[in-house]
Amino acid sequence: MLVLRRRAGESLVIGEDIEIDFLEITSQSVKIGIKAPRRISILRKELQLIEAQNRVAAHPVDLDLISESLKIFQS
Repeated sequence: MLVLRRRAGESLVIGEDIEIDFLEITSQSVKIGIKAPRRISILRKELQLIEAQNRVAAHPVDLDLISESLKIFQS
């Protein structure tokens, strides 16, 4: 991990086409702006974790098991 110290108004460049601008820095937060090509996905880490959890929770449904369950309830 690279650790950098930046001030508001400064920026850094990643590769040839990603630029991160440090817009506002307070004792509680940092406001950044990211310039990148549309083909590059930018997602907050907590949303990425939730998305992964949702994929795990959405396991395939066994249609035969559902059919059997419905038969029991229809009786």
